Amino acid sequence: MNRLDATRRLLAAIADRPDTPVVASLGHPAYDLSALADRPANFYQWGSMGLASSMGLGLAMARPDLRVFVVDGDGSLLMNLGSLATIGWTRPRNLVVLVMDNQEYATTGGQQTATAHGADLGAAATAMGIAQATTARTGSELDAALARAAAEPGPWFIVAKVEETAPIGKPPLDCVFIKQRFMAAIGNPEPATIATPRT
Repeated sequence: MNRLDATRRLLAAIADRPDTPVVASLGHPAYDLSALADRPANFYQWGSMGLASSMGLGLAMARPDLRVFVVDGDGSLLMNLGSLATIGWTRPRNLVVLVMDNQEYATTGGQQTATAHGADLGAAATAMGIAQATTARTGSELDAALARAAAEPGPWFIVAKVEETAPIGKPPLDCVFIKQRFMAAIGNPEPATIATPRT
């Protein structure tokens, strides 16, 4: 299973709920999500490595009426393992974190991450109190985990062991546009921001 295939499987799991919010970590997780299904309920992060799980947690706590999905990378999550402790402590029932574990920092050149040397993100999540933690090594295992995560109380933490694939596109670069489109999609529209020219 490669990363692009895993992203397709996530999108299939939420296909009947097109307004499901999906927070994507910067880099390849965001590139894949945008290329396969750019939609207003996707939030693409830029310049915030390690913070997708924290943003997803905050959104899940603020909006318990929504099931919130996060697509993260192993390198990104390793920069903020403390978020797992907070997720395990607060236990938002509507949060699903999907980690694409390709064992490398693919966006910055393919340097190995700690998961290439035995670090087990699923075990870390379990140790920090996330009871619904699993690792999927095949497409069918990922399908089963996503089906449960979409229907059963969480928080869920799913590690998808994936092979690297070349990115096939990039999401919008306009951060204000991304935010305002997303806020409208989740039912909290904001007034348009008017930029004031700098003098």
